Amino acid sequence: MLTIRPTDNGFGALVTGVNLTEALPARTIAAIREAWLTHQVLGFPDQHLDLFGLERVASFLGEFGEDPFFESLPGHSHIAEVRRNAEETTPLFAESWHSDWSFLAQPPSGTLLQAKTLPPMGGDTLFADQYAAWEQLDTSLKKSLEGLQAIHSARRGYARDGLYGEQDVGRSMAIRYSDEAMKTQSHPIALTHPETGRQALFVNLGYTIGIEGMPDHEAWPLLLRLFEHQTQSQFQYRHCWTDGMLTLWDNRCVLHAATGGYDGYDRVLHRITLAAV
Repeated sequence: MLTIRPTDNGFGALVTGVNLTEALPARTIAAIREAWLTHQVLGFPDQHLDLFGLERVASFLGEFGEDPFFESLPGHSHIAEVRRNAEETTPLFAESWHSDWSFLAQPPSGTLLQAKTLPPMGGDTLFADQYAAWEQLDTSLKKSLEGLQAIHSARRGYARDGLYGEQDVGRSMAIRYSDEAMKTQSHPIALTHPETGRQALFVNLGYTIGIEGMPDHEAWPLLLRLFEHQTQSQFQYRHCWTDGMLTLWDNRCVLHAATGGYDGYDRVLHRITLAAV
């Protein structure tokens, strides 16, 4: 029996009583989608999916999205491997708060991440609720932000001189920097979720580089204020991975950030991005 157990953080839930390695009836898929939209982050423990199974689960939830700076696994063009080897000393991947690929014209609706090899400690993923972050902004600040467009770009991470650019030597994960990372895309700071109709704060330290029509000396103090606000502890949920866990989150209303603490151990996860709805 499908069971959805919310966390104590106000968002996020663990889902049990379902075997994702099998075909699912339409009512179960609908219930999972509803839970995803309600709780924003879902963890499915003990789901030991192979690559074909992961693709099948993704197909239940939406269309495949794109991963512009990752090399996919051979024979599985929509699956990327999030890998860190035991001996690796490169900067931790995805440690800054972000919403996946928010610099795209149509950012992805969600991300699926499947645990394959986990270290004995560390490697949790932090999530931050951006519905709550928007709702708890000062009323006058919210009013001033409505209608403003934030500028997003991948340049800090994936340009030639970015964190994962030419100087990033010795990384086991197949990241491919590109001049395409210099492009920009604007999105509303107050984003209306296309499926729930709720407003979420849609900026992030990883990819937001400015505000349309505002000089940097004015935009950056405002953005830094928003970055600090949106990741406060009361908005956070620490997601602890277990063997075989599949995790699904909604990029339109949550931020996430990787954590370390597992030096000397391998960590491998498989990822599929879900296209915008």
